[in-house]
Amino acid sequence: MLEAEKTYEHILFEQDGLVARVTMNRPNKRNALSLEHMQELISCFKEIGERRDAAVVILRGEGSAFCAGHDLSEMIGRDPEFYRHIFDVCCELMETIREIPQPVLAQVHATATAAGCQLAATCDLVVASEEARFATPGVRIGLFCSTPMVALSRSVGQKKSMEMLLTGDFISAEEALAEGLVNRVVASEDLEGVARSLAERIAEASPLVVGVGKQAFYRQLDMPTEQAYAYTKEVMSFNATFADAQEGMCAFLEKRKPEWKGR
Repeated sequence: MLEAEKTYEHILFEQDGLVARVTMNRPNKRNALSLEHMQELISCFKEIGERRDAAVVILRGEGSAFCAGHDLSEMIGRDPEFYRHIFDVCCELMETIREIPQPVLAQVHATATAAGCQLAATCDLVVASEEARFATPGVRIGLFCSTPMVALSRSVGQKKSMEMLLTGDFISAEEALAEGLVNRVVASEDLEGVARSLAERIAEASPLVVGVGKQAFYRQLDMPTEQAYAYTKEVMSFNATFADAQEGMCAFLEKRKPEWKGR
């Protein structure tokens, strides 16, 4: 039995065709990220990353919130080593989402706050319902959202991310769309269908090529332009030698649907 098919305590895993779905399943805690919850998510995402039968991942939350951030009940009266461990594991979760070859799409139906906002911002794509709201409110309880700031400031402009971090105020799904945190905003009844449709559209491409492209995208972001072109030129030259690239180009010229080989 594959690791991602085992029974988890805090998450659910399903796969339908090429689309994997990970559901945070702590509705009574608003899907707050306890240490065990984060560790389960890391384990599940790493297992998905090793699979070749999953091309895209949808991350969603059960209940009244997408994710309410860290589980504060774990964070009272602890020593510095515990806090360091909590944030180490949180960073590992975010890095795992970025490192696996499959694009991860956040399906945000309600509030995403603090590390929950960080989680959405970390995902490669975000589809939100009209009811979704986003905030980094740590400053209001004396714990500035410093690690959420990393993902937020790389998705949203400097002024808006600073405003969110300094005030802790919510922004609407529509404002999140305008600021670049969200790809699409849809009616709540359409959310699951739109997320699924987008995932299936991505899954039409070669998963091997998509994985190469995802990795290259994040690596080139912080490079100077000249270095980025030098790096991506090499990536694209290597990509062109793939059987899937040759098949895709031939299929385009022959006006037929490509048959991906995964190599």
